[in-house]
Amino acid sequence: MLVTYKHKTITFFKLLVCNLIFFAGNAYGQNRNQLTPDPKAVVQSGNARFTVLTDQLVRLQWGQSASYDNRASLVVVNRKLPVPAFSTRTENEWFYLKTRKIELAYKINSGVFDSTNLKIRFLNADTVSWKPGQKQKFNLKGTARTLDGQDGEMNLYSNQKLQLEDGILSRDGWFFLDDSQSLRLDHSDWPWVTAPGTPKLDWYFMAYGDDYKSALLDFSKIAGQVPMLPRYVFGYWWSRYWSYSDNELRELVQNLKRFDVPTDVLVIDMDWHTKGWTGYTWNKNLFPDPANFLKWTKDNHLKTTLNLHPADGIQPTEERYHDFAAYIKADSAQKKVIPFEVSNKTFMRGLFDIVLRPIEKAGVDFWWLDWQQWTNDNKIPRLSNTWWLNYTFFTDKAMHSQNRPLLYHRWGGLGNHRYQIGFSGDTFMSWESLAYEPYFTSTASNVLYSYWSHDIGGHILKGNEKGVEPELYTRWLQYGGFSPIMRTHSTKNAAIKKEIWNFAPEYATAQHDAIRLRYALVPYIYTMSRKTFETGIGLCRPMYYDYAKQPEAYSYKEEYMFGDNMLIRPVTTPSKDGFAAVKVWLPKGNDWYEWSTGTLLKGGQVLERSFSINEYPVYVKAGSVIPMYNDQIQNLDNNPNNLILGIFPGGSGNFQVYEDNGNNKNYENQFAETNIVSRIDGNEQIVNIAPAVGRYQGIAERKKIKIKLFGTQPPLKVSVNGKPLQFNPDNQDGSWNYDGGNLCLNILLPEQSCKVARQLRITYNEAPGMLTTAGLVEKFKRLSMITAVLKNSDNGNDGIYIPKNLGIAEETNRLLSYHPMNFANYIENFERCYKLIPEEIQLLKQVSEQERKNLIKLLPPVQ
Repeated sequence: MLVTYKHKTITFFKLLVCNLIFFAGNAYGQNRNQLTPDPKAVVQSGNARFTVLTDQLVRLQWGQSASYDNRASLVVVNRKLPVPAFSTRTENEWFYLKTRKIELAYKINSGVFDSTNLKIRFLNADTVSWKPGQKQKFNLKGTARTLDGQDGEMNLYSNQKLQLEDGILSRDGWFFLDDSQSLRLDHSDWPWVTAPGTPKLDWYFMAYGDDYKSALLDFSKIAGQVPMLPRYVFGYWWSRYWSYSDNELRELVQNLKRFDVPTDVLVIDMDWHTKGWTGYTWNKNLFPDPANFLKWTKDNHLKTTLNLHPADGIQPTEERYHDFAAYIKADSAQKKVIPFEVSNKTFMRGLFDIVLRPIEKAGVDFWWLDWQQWTNDNKIPRLSNTWWLNYTFFTDKAMHSQNRPLLYHRWGGLGNHRYQIGFSGDTFMSWESLAYEPYFTSTASNVLYSYWSHDIGGHILKGNEKGVEPELYTRWLQYGGFSPIMRTHSTKNAAIKKEIWNFAPEYATAQHDAIRLRYALVPYIYTMSRKTFETGIGLCRPMYYDYAKQPEAYSYKEEYMFGDNMLIRPVTTPSKDGFAAVKVWLPKGNDWYEWSTGTLLKGGQVLERSFSINEYPVYVKAGSVIPMYNDQIQNLDNNPNNLILGIFPGGSGNFQVYEDNGNNKNYENQFAETNIVSRIDGNEQIVNIAPAVGRYQGIAERKKIKIKLFGTQPPLKVSVNGKPLQFNPDNQDGSWNYDGGNLCLNILLPEQSCKVARQLRITYNEAPGMLTTAGLVEKFKRLSMITAVLKNSDNGNDGIYIPKNLGIAEETNRLLSYHPMNFANYIENFERCYKLIPEEIQLLKQVSEQERKNLIKLLPPVQ
């Protein structure tokens, strides 16, 4: 038995190691089996060699056959792909290679590729053709290493506009990569940087026209997939450059809980350690017992990341200085600084194994690597320190952690999409910075860099500002809820306070709602992150991915798609008279539901819209199904056993909800999906919830599901699998109720096995129409605002008189919740009263004439 047990233990260990190697290799270009293409994909004409990678992507090499190099480069990590159908022929001294999408022509025995002997055309668009040396005219750009010093597009230190690097996508319709002189990775156990290959030319060319999504997918096939993030990453991150102590952080977290602010990540800046910028030894004045501090973070479901600036090497004062020196065989007796050297494999192994691993094992989940020192390595001048730090930190984590590897650092260049989260740096706190970030973030998707994390609210005060401007910060936080990572941060300045309890109620409420909405949308966001892994398409992506043929998709740069079903137009200017104005372009092809106002708008138009501080311009595609969590969730450690399915008006729709363990490495083949289909059939709406397909560790076998049908009237009847449900206003399982303020029908299904299909039939008095999607939700809100102004008027009013028609109209939403069966009568009465409100306000004596005019302006027009 003992021998068998040992054998099983060794076998398990081997399997674990193999799994780690497979994970690291499959996702990050360390598996040499991926690097040599299928021989069937390769054709040769003299010294010219062509590898058909996809039907629109080809590798072009020129040189002696013995010199062809199939090692991974820093960008290209996979060439063994399914071979697409293609044909070859020779004609009039030209060699032709043709796929379904491109045709390549090379003049036989004509030497090194140039503009006279090589040409490629895209068969799906006559206007797309290419020759060597041809320059792009309309590149759609990629991203940049940092936003340090940026005030919007301008840098206040250099007084220069930020120049984004070129991206993969261009309106020219093609992409060219010269990989000839790129550094390579060797075939060691931890693939390491080495010299470039010897062939004279090693090129990649892709033609795609305006099918941008196919270009991103094909690039991800050769450059590696964007790995899945742990689920907790999509929660709220608290971060501040501050000399926090153990006591202070405990108090902070307790206050966040008191204000019902869910939090998943605690970011601790560089004061956690001793000795200035670079350090690896805990500051015991602030954290007297780091192990117990980290145990407390785990007990409170907080993931912890610490800031590192590794540029100054290993100081003699570090706790592990002598152990590290012994590891790299340095003389520690002289107590000299051991210089940092990212290209030195022994140094980096020692940094991880000797210095950082003990801290990780104590409970640090991932590192915030904040490299802003010299650009390239001292020993390999062409090696970017940022690029190689990303690679080493990420792949070390992949090989030594059972959880998903994660790194939070800066963009290092093409190929860095494999290393996930970007730290964009220290922007100025200004409306200009807020206005630039949506464009910057979505455009980074053009190089697959999908997960920028910004300092929400900005980092540095600008000009004579004395502290945080409440409206600016609130709008920035609202944008943060619809950005890849929701992380607040700022510099060490006592005047910069971003804790929710430092703001007046109107701002604090809006901030709380923004964070809560972010958590509500995590099932949708997480499903989209799976799509990023599978397709390369980012969560925040430019409008031209979906609407390439509509000119506005290229000019409305602040707008972006948030996943497949939401269009976001951030508020980037201050309000006037309590409302912020935005100009929004709604693409044609479908209608759009303005969520905060309850208005269904036609696509194919540009509109001026206005929003109060607790509203945000979120436009949901008509008919969409959006999975959500309820407002009880406090962290994202586990999948809760309840789910909300938000179904939006305007037509039919479907969604496939993705779930997995949330933090293990088995997500490639261990996950579950649940398909939801909603369709309108006359005066009936049918919602089908299919049984969950698939399994993963920790799967919830049973779930409570709540259906929220926005912008709809109360039903005549509701049934589930043929069984009728009754109206019950008390949120009882197996019943329905109606939210009059949001014109939302809520159907509460009892907990049931996820393997059981459910069909809901909702029958209305008539087919769904415009009555409930014409801005009635916004009217209810504005009436409440008017009522509050009157009750708080200080012009001698006793605060209790509300005009009759205003009072009736303002309370209609509550009556709809209480007695939804009287919907038609209440709405008819509401419309009658609403028309009379301006006249009533004009007759009020307790407010001034100007105040009366302002109140009337608050009323949305009668439609």
